Parts: sequence; structure tokens; C-alpha cells
Amino acid sequence: MAKITPLSGFPEWLPGERIVEQHVVDTVRSVFELHGFASIETRSVEPLDQLLRKGETDKEIYVLRRLQAESDDSDSGLGLHFDLTVPFARYVLENAGKLDFPFRRYQIQKAWRGERPQEGRYREFLQADIDIVGRDTLPFHYEVEAPLVIAEALSRLPIPQVQIKLNNRKVPEGFYRGLGVEDTTTVLRAVDKLAKIGPAGVTKELAAAGCDDKMAAQCLALAEISASDGSFVDKVRALGVSHPELNEGLEELLRVVDAAAEHAPGLFVVDLSVARGLDYYTGTVYETTLLGHESIGSICSGGRYDALASDGTTSYPGVGLSLGITRLLGRIFGQGLLRASRSVPTCVLVALPDEDSRPTCTRVAAVLRSRGIPTEVAPEPAKYGKQIRFAERRGIPFVWFPQADGTHEVKDIRSGDQSPAQPEEWSPPATDLHPQVE
Repeated sequence: MAKITPLSGFPEWLPGERIVEQHVVDTVRSVFELHGFASIETRSVEPLDQLLRKGETDKEIYVLRRLQAESDDSDSGLGLHFDLTVPFARYVLENAGKLDFPFRRYQIQKAWRGERPQEGRYREFLQADIDIVGRDTLPFHYEVEAPLVIAEALSRLPIPQVQIKLNNRKVPEGFYRGLGVEDTTTVLRAVDKLAKIGPAGVTKELAAAGCDDKMAAQCLALAEISASDGSFVDKVRALGVSHPELNEGLEELLRVVDAAAEHAPGLFVVDLSVARGLDYYTGTVYETTLLGHESIGSICSGGRYDALASDGTTSYPGVGLSLGITRLLGRIFGQGLLRASRSVPTCVLVALPDEDSRPTCTRVAAVLRSRGIPTEVAPEPAKYGKQIRFAERRGIPFVWFPQADGTHEVKDIRSGDQSPAQPEEWSPPATDLHPQVE
């Protein structure tokens, strides 16, 4: 048989890693639901014209095509979604008459991008999104609430400390307009690449966008401003640029910072280099880094959008964030930061004395399962030492021994302690009932 070559960028976790992934998903799901977010799932494909409608994404989209398709095949205009925000906007438009606004939604689903695979960037990946969408208007306080929900979810995960970076799109766009820049979108995209291509690379792209040396220097000076409190306002003012949109953005960003300092001190920081390259963001934007692991980029990003969803007469503004679960786990597994206490859910292995005893062992297992204790019967009646080693390899903590006289004993194979037990009464310690993430 030919050697199987893994497909780069399409991660497949081992059973123990999958337990960690499910723990992460269950944790963020529980926090989202605590805050009243309802779960939805959208289809995996969208029309290409919708996927290409906002931002520079044409090189990342996987196009859907049937093997036996004709040239006029109806599927030829479909592509796999590259995030969950664009399909969510379409979902809102299609179901607006059935939804109550403001609509609070969470979505945990896979997405696909045709990127060059590397750590932190995958072709197939799992995301966990939250969004709050209004009809025609959406109060500003949701721009404060949304990142606090994500902050709570991340605080419940056994991961390194995170930092949420804040900006407001009105700040750089107003600043650029105050400088006299006409194509603010191109300038935003150039500045958004600062961490990747450095100041010299950004300056080159700004020159191509029509910025002279003085304008480029001002754009970079703005991007260098950061603060954990309201001092960023004075730093921006010191650059000597004025514009009504800039003033509005500074005021909104200051309100977010003040609220964040009250509810999650030390977690948020203003970073005016954060721009978010997609066009649809219009207000506060967010990027989240894992402290000590900044090289993988943002693990959770998002922002306010006012015009992503509109049917021509009604608009549906919203604010949302997307947590890159696969990106986060890729670094966690690569660095050995988390592991499951065992690779299977099984808590008890019922030993099999001989094949004739299988019905008895199956009944014991059934009683334990009926009481919520994950249990399996040994696959074959080998020597007990071999059956214990089978449990050890999989991390199963307890082995159950049915006796010929109808009594039972259970052994903690970690400590070696063995004692009489009855399947109707015995329970393991709570920490052993299910695999723990350590």
C-alpha cells in the first residue's frame, strides 16, 4: 500500500486532542448561551458574487465544481464560505421577517480559505462567532458588550493570558481624510499589513496609493499609538490632524476603553495599528493576541459593521467577533500547552474473565452507564495483567472485576487500590468521571 501523504492545511486531531477541542467548544458555547445568544448554522456554500462583494478575498475562495459538470452547470457560481460573517448577513436578509431584533446569534462552524498553510493559517478551520444585529439602528453599547462576552469565554479556557486590542475605523479613516487622503480604503489595507511587511513595506504601498512622504509618516505615527487608558486621545491630537469623523471615532473608542477598564481591567488595550482589512467594518474593531504567542496573529477578531446586510430599504447593522478555534488549538497542541487526562471518554473498563462471562460483564457495564458512568467491556478475555495494560494505554482509571460468586471489585489502576463495589452504588470521583483538560 502506498504511503498516505497528509493534506497540508487540513488538520485532523488525535482522539485526545479532539477531547480538548470539544472542551473549548463546549466552554465558549456555554458562555454564549449564558449571554442569550441563539445558535444557528448556515450552509457551507454561497454565491460567488456575495463572497466577493466585500474586501480582497478572491484569491482565498474555494470554488465549488462537480466532476461531471457541464459548462453551464448551476453550481459553477458557488464557493465555500471563507468566514461566517458574510453567510450570516445573507441569513439575516432571508429570515428577517422571522427574527426578533436585536438578534443575538452564535455560530460554531467550519470555514475554508485557499491560503498557504502555515502555523496559525489553515485551509479548513473551525470558528466560533457571535454577532448582535439590529434593524436600521444598533445602539453603541453593543460594541462594548460583544468583546466583554468574548473576554469571559476566553477567561474560562485553560490557555495563556490574552490581550484584546481595540481601534475604531472612524479614527484612521477620519485621520486620513484630515490629511487629504482620497482612497482611505487602500491606505487602511496597507497599514493593516504593518506587522507582516514592516514600516518600509507599508510606506511603499502608501506611496503607490498617492501618499507623499509626510502623509506616509503621519499614517505610520498614528499606527504606532497604543495605550491601556484614555491617554491615546491626547497622543492622536498631538499629531495635529483634525476631522469630524476622527473626533467621533475617538469619542466612541474612549467609551469602549472606559467600560472595558471597569469590567475587565488590564485585558483591553488601544492599538491604532489595528485596521481589519475587510471593507465592511465601520466602527470599533478588535483583535486578540495570545500573550507570549503573538507570532500566530490574532486568535479572535471582529468589529462593528453598518452596511454588510441591507435589502435596499432596510439595513441590519451589527457587531460581532470570530474566535479562531483551530488557530488557537494549533499553537496549543504544537507547544504542548494542553492535554486531555485520557484519550477516551471511558471511565471504567469491565474486565472479561472468559467469553462465557461476557453477558454478565455487559450487564455490569449497562448498570454503570445507566448511572452516567462511561463504561466499556474489555475486548477479549486475556490475562488480567494484559487487560489492565490495555486500560493504562488509553488512560482509563478504573478496572472492574466481576467475581465468580456474584460479588464485584473495582481497582484504581493508578494507585493500585482495589475494593469491593456494587454497580448500582459505586461512583468514581467527580474528576475521574470524564476526561479533564490539563
